[in-house]
Amino acid sequence: MKTELSEKLFAKANTLFPGGVNSPVRAFKGVGGGPRFIARGKGSRLFDVDGNAYLDYVGSWGPLILGHCNPEVMREVQDAMKSGASFGAPSPREIVLAELIRERMPWVEKMRFVSSGTEATTGAIRLARGFTGRDDLVKFDGCFHGAGDSVLVKAGSGVETLGLPDSPGVPADFAKHTLTLPYNDLAAAEALFAARGGTIAAVIVEPVVGNMGVLVPRPGFLEGIHALCRKHGALFIVDEVMTGFRLAMGGACDRLGLRPDLVTFGKVIGGGLPVGAFGGRAEVMDRIAPAGPVYQSGTLSGNPMAMGAGIATLRQLTPASYERLEAASARLAEGLAAAAREAGVPVQVNRVGSMLTVFFSEQPVFDAQSARGCDTKRFSRFFHAMLEAGVYLPPSQFEAAFVSLAHSDEDVEATLDAAKVAFRAALQG
Repeated sequence: MKTELSEKLFAKANTLFPGGVNSPVRAFKGVGGGPRFIARGKGSRLFDVDGNAYLDYVGSWGPLILGHCNPEVMREVQDAMKSGASFGAPSPREIVLAELIRERMPWVEKMRFVSSGTEATTGAIRLARGFTGRDDLVKFDGCFHGAGDSVLVKAGSGVETLGLPDSPGVPADFAKHTLTLPYNDLAAAEALFAARGGTIAAVIVEPVVGNMGVLVPRPGFLEGIHALCRKHGALFIVDEVMTGFRLAMGGACDRLGLRPDLVTFGKVIGGGLPVGAFGGRAEVMDRIAPAGPVYQSGTLSGNPMAMGAGIATLRQLTPASYERLEAASARLAEGLAAAAREAGVPVQVNRVGSMLTVFFSEQPVFDAQSARGCDTKRFSRFFHAMLEAGVYLPPSQFEAAFVSLAHSDEDVEATLDAAKVAFRAALQG
């Protein structure tokens, strides 16, 4: 497989960008080697600048649930662009997308569009503090809620990949208001609320963790956290930036039966363009300016092209779509587990809907501590063997892979054929 042009571009990029990239996990630090520079995508595939083709299970880190260059999404974006790329003023597409979201998630009574998932979680946290008059935030070890100061404490995703549990630049006086707990440990949450419940403004949680690899919530865990919030007057924030409209018509909240105070979105609602949103109870959302005193703003919020991409994406996602995703994802997960057993490699394949992770571990993986015990060297060898076979997986043990509606049965079978060889390669070293 040729990589010369990618290598030259990465060398040039290192003279222009820190680490040669504009988002840390792209640099392949978690797996070694250099990244492939992508020229284009089509359907289930990526094509790099050296002419190599890959079956893509990153999907721009989740939003491309329809695959690359979906015709209806492209048409909607092009139509919006012809009318103007940005107005800095209200436009009708904002209303259309908001109505589609509320139709699928009626508990989101009002919402605010922003331009990224980080903006969404930052805005929701500020709103929760302003609404409750309290300062403390509870998050879970390994959950990643964007790059805002409040949540860069024991974060997952690229922070975990690089081994940076906290970030310089976040003042200690600020970070002290972020309290961390183990994911899936309800008893620890009960103890924290018993000691400090009166100071806690909100709990923010990934309902299905995707930024430590896929971690599945234990029965009763999320419901218990919600009950603690109600008892102590804190807000329950569900971060659906990754899971929203990916795991079900109504996201993880619908799939798991949750009705939070606030929800954050990104990824799928932009269909591949930069977008985010937060929303929830009208009583809470009406505290956001200009309706209320909690300030939040964004020049490009509600960008018409992003709104158009989101509209075209959500309109194509039907109950039948999620049935197809479930079937393809189950077939992939079961096949990967079987291939690992055949090769004699102990793994745990965690999956919820169309999100999955192959953990190189002999033990169940259910929280950050158990995820950190995985064999990252074996994962790296597996990753590179799959890449050489034309399968593009997330370049980190601590990230979710995504199945799209563009992945065919033949794509899944080709992936499993590659995995049979790659698992054997993972044992070498």
